[in-house]
Amino acid sequence: MAITIKNEREIGLMREASQAVALVHARIEAAIAPGVTTRELDDIARDTLQEAGAKSLFLGHLGFKGRICASVNEEIVHGIPGKRVLEDGDIISVDVGARVGGYCGDSAWTYPVGNISDEARHLLESTERSLYLGIEQARVGAHLNAIGHAVEEYATSQGLGLVREYGGHGIGREMWEDPHVPNHGSPDSGPRLRAGMTLAIEPMLNVGGDETFQLEDGWTVITADRTLSAHFEHTIVIREDGPEILTKRLSGVVK
Repeated sequence: MAITIKNEREIGLMREASQAVALVHARIEAAIAPGVTTRELDDIARDTLQEAGAKSLFLGHLGFKGRICASVNEEIVHGIPGKRVLEDGDIISVDVGARVGGYCGDSAWTYPVGNISDEARHLLESTERSLYLGIEQARVGAHLNAIGHAVEEYATSQGLGLVREYGGHGIGREMWEDPHVPNHGSPDSGPRLRAGMTLAIEPMLNVGGDETFQLEDGWTVITADRTLSAHFEHTIVIREDGPEILTKRLSGVVK
């Protein structure tokens, strides 16, 4: 496993890419409403990335036909944007990746559409909380799997299913680099974390069971029991004094 350590110039370019991602998220969140199509959200990403001088990590990757992944309700990840119309009560995971100056940023967030159920709100709040609990473990000297252990423990405490087949990853020059960052495991296993490591941490939790199923489109992954799923992700860099979130939204980004 070749885990790369980034210097300050590289981290600066990743921060630029990550802020382009954050701007896309801010504009998409403002546009989400019943009656909007997932293609319209993809168009917002197209225009925003162009404005920011960034390129989509997803468009054209292995033939993928969107600038975002738009995964609705029981769809966990890799949903293809298209004609689907969002309805009141839906939830939608929007995954955005961008490249600036040869370096990448990646973030996913799950948004409510109109008025959602208490069950759906609990899922969203719990999955977001699990993300930050995982990020808190990304400290110099800790084991990699301490991140996933924190996610797994919290998911279990909330009575939620945990997607184990997919997880986070290293990120830098490429969207997916070593190491794989599982959302489960023993806190004292995996390589030791070092300053300058850059990771995308991304828990995926379900209302129901853990099992997943891939649709015939070859991309969209859903819950096998068709229950709701949520997905939250940040790109971070590990500093000597703790993790820094590169995809954190800055104030006043919606213009």
